[in-house]
Amino acid sequence: MQELIYGCMGLGGSWSGQPHASNHVDEAAAAVQAALNAGITLFDHADIYRNGKSEAVFGEVLAATPGLRDRIRLQTKCGIRLNERGLQTHYDLSRESILERVNGSLQRLGTDYVDILLLHRPDPLADPSEVAAAVGQLMAEGKVRQLGVSNMSGAQIEVLQDRLETPVVANQLEMSLLKRAWLESQVLVNHPGHLEYSFPHGTLEYCTRNNITLQAYGSLARGMYTGAEPETPGSAESATAELVAQLAGEHGTTGEAILLGWLMRHPAGIAPVIGTVNPGRIRACADAAKVAADMSRADWYRLWVTARGSDIP
Repeated sequence: MQELIYGCMGLGGSWSGQPHASNHVDEAAAAVQAALNAGITLFDHADIYRNGKSEAVFGEVLAATPGLRDRIRLQTKCGIRLNERGLQTHYDLSRESILERVNGSLQRLGTDYVDILLLHRPDPLADPSEVAAAVGQLMAEGKVRQLGVSNMSGAQIEVLQDRLETPVVANQLEMSLLKRAWLESQVLVNHPGHLEYSFPHGTLEYCTRNNITLQAYGSLARGMYTGAEPETPGSAESATAELVAQLAGEHGTTGEAILLGWLMRHPAGIAPVIGTVNPGRIRACADAAKVAADMSRADWYRLWVTARGSDIP
């Protein structure tokens, strides 16, 4: 089932270690309500977002809104550790770390379980059997209902899946009209241009074959095509912004819905993650599924070719 996902990374204020303020809870409540009004029921977190404050403010919204938890699904991520042991960033998918970080997320969110736990990034030191043991324990305790991954290739998921007793149900990757390596890798096979893209070929196919939902973060291209950033006249970005606006007018919708609909038009069944905290921009995404259903093949290709700034082979 195709759907939009609300990404909660922007909630909670700054990335500093300072506690969040009451206005951050109000901002989160407004964003959550706008997402619900747009038909969104899956909310995406990570233990590191705003140093835990994203989960904390969301937990306060849940506590203040009776019945909300039963109306939504929650997912969070673990596996990245920040500013510890003299390292700015390192990865840790050890059994102890997974259990510790998930329990911390549940405490901040004020809930007994998350619907999906995502392993945030591949950890070269992770033992798949150890990961499987931690996931199995969390599921047995009722703290996690399903497992997903993020930023992993098909081959990496396959190795992990060999040890797991539960299927991987999601893979969250950066995918948008701006970040197109996932798409270019599909069509530049047997073409010199494939060397420009590091996206592991076959990952989309693996996920599709194994019913793994592709969740697309950065799906709105960070506002590049909807006016959030200045455009250089005559550039591919400027031309794409003009085309997005034109198609939005033709479809009677918003530029945001065009960008998301373009992703959802792909037969892999991509579920875009939208990360804005602006309620108006969240509402602007509501037509995405309709746009996907109505978008012609020609318009889909026009958007792609215009964004890449050159024709396809």
